[in-house]
Amino acid sequence: MANDPSLSLNSKLADYFHLRLQELGQQQSAPPQDDTLWYIGDMLARFGDSDQLFSYEYGRIGLRPLALLYKDAHETNNLRERGLILRQLGDMALFVGALFPENYQRRGIKKDYFVGMGGGAYSYLSETELKNRHIFAELATSFTLILELIAQACEKQTAFDHGDVLTLYQRWQKTREPRVAAQLRALGIAIPDSNFLH
Repeated sequence: MANDPSLSLNSKLADYFHLRLQELGQQQSAPPQDDTLWYIGDMLARFGDSDQLFSYEYGRIGLRPLALLYKDAHETNNLRERGLILRQLGDMALFVGALFPENYQRRGIKKDYFVGMGGGAYSYLSETELKNRHIFAELATSFTLILELIAQACEKQTAFDHGDVLTLYQRWQKTREPRVAAQLRALGIAIPDSNFLH
């Protein structure tokens, strides 16, 4: 098992992504924690293996929709299983949202969908998991910036456009969710303190 070439390749790929993410992260005003960058690098390397990304259902290979992963997590009573499903949901939202947004935009799915699904999954994990809580917390609150970082690291030039920011802001206006407010602040949008809102 120690001589398995796929393990060596995944390790090298994870190292490559970590260095690339670290380099790009330094350009941000608040660079992500190194633990978070290692987590993302490992995730990108893992999803480089199609068996880790795609599922086989009803005689077809495809991506399990995020909404169905959320449904699976909601319906299970096993907390460990729920955590694993939500981690998969968060990771897939990051990966697909960063690398293939145009495929989903053609179907009317905007980045706000990935931010909501992935950020929500990581937020839950940051409160319930015993390990990596600080990583999940950062992924939840900085989801939008991490999407951009992954897109840059994979040399996919996608901008978080004004329409997506406006949609996120409108969502915050309706829900006043602290997580959405944190995401907007991370984008440089001034959000008033909730104590002043009535």
